[in-house]
Amino acid sequence: MFCSHPTHNGVIGPMRVAFQLQVVPELLDEYVARHSPVWPEMLAEIAASGRRNYSLFLGDGGRLFGYYETDDDAAAQAYLAASEVAERWEAEMGRFFVDLGGRPDQAATPLTEIFHLHDQLAATAATDTESTAS
Repeated sequence: MFCSHPTHNGVIGPMRVAFQLQVVPELLDEYVARHSPVWPEMLAEIAASGRRNYSLFLGDGGRLFGYYETDDDAAAQAYLAASEVAERWEAEMGRFFVDLGGRPDQAATPLTEIFHLHDQLAATAATDTESTAS
């Protein structure tokens, strides 16, 4: 999965991770229902892994977009890969996705961040400050 660099454009902050998956169109209603609510123990594991501000968005035809923030995505992925709860959840969720080569949480297509408002505003402010100081 793609992680924006924690010092992207010179701004220190959490890694922003985005990914996409394709939900089987005939299973969309069931997929949505499975997330309302997610198992409490799975929510606890996601939080314990260090992922936060985690959201899933569903588009037309079953295109799923996910986003979360973390300080260390490799550690978060390793934590969830070793979690029995996450293994059970992902085993149950795998049938909802098209053409996966493994667990959904490990086989999602990464997305590359090309714009982040906060980073660009901070870079602009730093440039303005440098120009004023000269």
